[in-house]
Amino acid sequence: MSFDPLLSAEPYCYLTTTGRKSGEPREIEIWFGLHGASLYLMSGGRDRSHWVRNMREDPAVTVRVGDLTLAGRSREVVAESEEDALVREMLVAKYNPGYERDLTDWGRTSLPIAIEFAGAAGS
Repeated sequence: MSFDPLLSAEPYCYLTTTGRKSGEPREIEIWFGLHGASLYLMSGGRDRSHWVRNMREDPAVTVRVGDLTLAGRSREVVAESEEDALVREMLVAKYNPGYERDLTDWGRTSLPIAIEFAGAAGS
């Protein structure tokens, strides 16, 4: 699986998790990056964010980018790995130019999350 390069230019994706207490779908708008067959997010609230807590309970998610909606599985990126460095660099590079504040601290301290989709290599 590979993504249409135009999807990378979208400003946001819409992540739907299952509420860990309610069992109801919970959708958020969030910054994202695409690399290979994976979609990446970063949680500035780290593991305090409800969406991260929901994914820990149930890693099955859906993601909508533009007109494309896909079901996938989430996972936390291994700290200090090559993938971790890639995600941080990619998201700061995408969003820092148009953002009024410096995103360096956000890029350094956030929790990176990967989402892999059914049918993608390695899933």
